[in-house]
Amino acid sequence: MEDNIPQQYSLNFDFKAFLLRALSYWKWFVLALVIGLYVVYQQNIRKEFPYTLEASISVQDDKNPLFTSNTSLIFNYGGISGKIQDVLLNLKSRKHHEKVVDSLDLYLSYLQQGRFHMTDIYKAVPFAFEGEAEAFQVIGQPVKIAFIDDEQFELSYDFGDAASVSVQNFDSKDIKTVPVAHSVWAKTYRFNEYIDQEVFKGRLVKNEKSHNLSGKEFYIEYTNYNTTVSQFVNRFSVVNEGGTPLLTLRLTYRNKAKIVDYLNACIAILDRDLLQRKNQYAINTINFIDKQLARVKAELGKKADSLNTFKQRNKIFDLGSESNALITKITQFEDEKMVLEESLLYYDLLKDYLETSKDFTNFPAPAVQGIDDRNVTGAISQIIQLSGEKSKLEYSVRSDAAVFNDLNRQIEGLKQVIYESISSNKANIRFQIQTINRNIANLEREFSVMPENQQKLQGFEREYLLSQNTYNLYLAKRGEADLVKASNISDIILIEPAKDVGQAPRVSNLSIRYVFAVIAAFIPILLVAFVVTFFDRKIHNPADLEPLTKMPLLGVVGWSSADSNLVVLQKSNSAVAEAFRAIRTSLQFIYKRQEVPGAKTVMLTSSVSGEGKTFCSINIASVFALSGKKTVLVGLDLRKPKIFDDFEIQNAVGAVNYLIGQATLKDIVQPTNVEHLDVITSGPVPPNPSELLIGEYMQDLITDLKANYDYIILDTPPVGLVSDALELTPYVDATLYVVRQDYTKKDMLRVINDKYRKGEVKNISRLYNFYDQKSKYGYGYGYGYGYGAYGNGYHGEGAKKKGWFGKLKKAFKR
Repeated sequence: MEDNIPQQYSLNFDFKAFLLRALSYWKWFVLALVIGLYVVYQQNIRKEFPYTLEASISVQDDKNPLFTSNTSLIFNYGGISGKIQDVLLNLKSRKHHEKVVDSLDLYLSYLQQGRFHMTDIYKAVPFAFEGEAEAFQVIGQPVKIAFIDDEQFELSYDFGDAASVSVQNFDSKDIKTVPVAHSVWAKTYRFNEYIDQEVFKGRLVKNEKSHNLSGKEFYIEYTNYNTTVSQFVNRFSVVNEGGTPLLTLRLTYRNKAKIVDYLNACIAILDRDLLQRKNQYAINTINFIDKQLARVKAELGKKADSLNTFKQRNKIFDLGSESNALITKITQFEDEKMVLEESLLYYDLLKDYLETSKDFTNFPAPAVQGIDDRNVTGAISQIIQLSGEKSKLEYSVRSDAAVFNDLNRQIEGLKQVIYESISSNKANIRFQIQTINRNIANLEREFSVMPENQQKLQGFEREYLLSQNTYNLYLAKRGEADLVKASNISDIILIEPAKDVGQAPRVSNLSIRYVFAVIAAFIPILLVAFVVTFFDRKIHNPADLEPLTKMPLLGVVGWSSADSNLVVLQKSNSAVAEAFRAIRTSLQFIYKRQEVPGAKTVMLTSSVSGEGKTFCSINIASVFALSGKKTVLVGLDLRKPKIFDDFEIQNAVGAVNYLIGQATLKDIVQPTNVEHLDVITSGPVPPNPSELLIGEYMQDLITDLKANYDYIILDTPPVGLVSDALELTPYVDATLYVVRQDYTKKDMLRVINDKYRKGEVKNISRLYNFYDQKSKYGYGYGYGYGYGAYGNGYHGEGAKKKGWFGKLKKAFKR
């Protein structure tokens, strides 16, 4: 058994101790729970629930029915899916939301004080504030409006201790900080009267709700423009129902009227922008044709003037049939040449667009007008498709991802194909123009055989007809563009506008907050219990000793409420007194097993002071004396004498005097009021207690005591602090090592375990003191040892616990 003494103690976590300790904190848990539930209740009743409203639109591929094969004014190979993605990108863009916020002035809020918070009343406000467009308005600070009557109101603000405030101009969106001369200000105004303050400028105007205003209070607050836009962007969402053309717009906000206006304005602005963008193609074409018309018209006027002047001067009014035929052929060739030159211009415009543009989602006219090469149009279709894929990925993939590099390479490759096709087509067109020029030159040589005046006249007429045909062609193209622009309709179809039809707010399940409150009350309690249990090294019940030491457990002494250490004498029928009788019986068994003749000795020690060693010594001596045995209690704790107070005797002379040869045994023995019980106090505190205990007089003292007493009880110093007690082990028949519940630390047993393992101390047993079965650490193991099983009959006497002051006093007395 001695070889199995544990040399180090297990650090395994005691879950049972952890749970019981946590349960012992139930009062703190109840307090935390009450506080948590109250806080949650206050938060719940102050919670302002938002509303969520929806609006639905459909994206259609509405092609203009007036388009013909010759009106190539829109060139979009993206199809309906490409348009949906385009609409989604527009709806999610911050720029679009900025337009909506600007159109509704949503950075200006009208508020009214509710029960717990400011309420946004928006359209329910009985007036409107018209801020000066060029003024800087204070942001983030509410301005109070208190109505005196239906015409007058007091305008005031309170900026606290602020020496400056932030202001913003909502036209330029500039923000700056300006000092304020008066942080608290108030003044009376009337409707339509101009308010000219350093941080607030404008006027209040009436509306149809402006009546019965006396005594009512409202607030106006400007919010930072970017912050306002971000609020709506973060609460806005668009859902595409399964890839169909249907889009559902959703907005969550605390004011339904503002949601309705926002969603409907969002759709209206989107419809306007897309139609404007759609018309822009026709507008670009019209602008291009107008420039050409102006040029051709000027040329046509000059040539008409030249023709008329020549006819009047030479009085020529008709041409021969032969010359007319030549002119007709030349005119036809000129028309063909003009069409080819126009094609060259279109190819140049397309090449310039490809070289200067970065987004090819939609090709605008006239960049693709007049181009019918399938290689070019096919490549453009692929570029538009790749650009659409790239636009979709920009919202979900990082800009430096490899997929973008791959798409860019494909687009560049297609552009090279288009460049080569353009170069080839332009070379072919130039060849055709050269051929036409040769034909025109051949026809013009035929004029050389005609009379000179007739030749000149035909030249003037030919130039005039050519310019007139060109002018007529451009007029026709412009008419087509005007027709397209006038007949264009938006691709957005409003399916269901946002409406206030009595939708309830989005009430979240606030009951779950109470669950979190319970959990939040548990967590700190469990955490504290865990930390305390993890770092707690104290012994809290007899079972804790089993893995710590192999020393046998002789007895368990319960918690005592007595004011004195003389429990056996004062409360002889108590459970504590019965426990000491059981210890007496166990000691007698030890003596009998060891066959100790004559007087018997027992030594009591402990790890440190305060574990109840003296308390146990006094009561063990008392039970032996009450059994009729002549008993002496010897106080050998020379450094800290204690036992004399309880017996109301003096400590002037004691064991120290005997050990230094100044007194005899008769001089130091003091009788007590208890029959058969004598006490030897420690006496004056010596400078060398250890030397006295190992001196030659110590053996003489024990010998003299054995000659005069049946039982000798030695109260010694703690072995964890000094080695005095170990010097006395050769003189004793049994040693009791006192361990106190909730006081002795597990590590304190290291010293005595080491001595026991090495055999330096023998016949040693544990005595568990101050056991409280109802303690928060008393785990209810039912240790009786003479009183736990049948001792309940004694609990009527002195079983009531004292308060914490009484416990403290009792602890010091021990």
